[in-house]
Amino acid sequence: MNIYAIRAIYQFELARFFRTLFQSIASPVISTSLYFIVFGSAIGSRMTEIDGTSYGAFIVPGLIMLSVLTESISNASFGIYMPKYSGTIYEVLSAPVSPFEIVTGYVGAAATKSIILGAIILATARLFVDFTILHPLWMAIFLILTSLTFSLFGFIIGIWADGFEKLQIIPMMIITPLTFLGGSFYSIHMLPPFWQKLTLFNPIVYLVSGFRWSFYGVSDVGVTLSLTMISFFLCLCLLTVWLLFKTGYKIKN
Repeated sequence: MNIYAIRAIYQFELARFFRTLFQSIASPVISTSLYFIVFGSAIGSRMTEIDGTSYGAFIVPGLIMLSVLTESISNASFGIYMPKYSGTIYEVLSAPVSPFEIVTGYVGAAATKSIILGAIILATARLFVDFTILHPLWMAIFLILTSLTFSLFGFIIGIWADGFEKLQIIPMMIITPLTFLGGSFYSIHMLPPFWQKLTLFNPIVYLVSGFRWSFYGVSDVGVTLSLTMISFFLCLCLLTVWLLFKTGYKIKN
């Protein structure tokens, strides 16, 4: 394994992250603060508790997942798309660097950025509402798995996209709506029976539910099922990335 190549890609991507701190950190934190003001204060005054947890605290895991999902996809897709756009991807492909090392560098950097952002939003949430974390180790595991999985998904989008507009279409038109409809701001048990069953086809439900369980010990679906779904999606993304490099789809041509 070429550790130097992985470190070079990883450090380059992190350096870009720190050069754009306002866009990378300040903007998501401000957006999250606005969610707390609107949902936590306005709606929370009418909806006091869900599953024994105050509404303001209940939405904390959902807000963190919302930011982590979107930032993981954005960071990873932009990170691999820019070398394609500028033509420097051919320098990486011609270097003695394996596809595994390329993916590890780009995806590792994107996941690291998302984990940092998640930790910052967690600290920001403490300014607005009191909450507990019953299972901190499982919270970290869910956060890392989600960041890695959706960074891989973003990497796939970055390879597939042939224009800047395509980098945004899936996060804006698919991921964000699925996150809002995936129990980020409510429990799916509050829905009518038909919509409860339909919501189970939304993969984001399992991410948010498992992550919320690590905070309060309550979940809409079983924790084992949540971990299984995350692991399945992770393996699916890994398989897709392997096929992309094996066939050279939009990488070598």
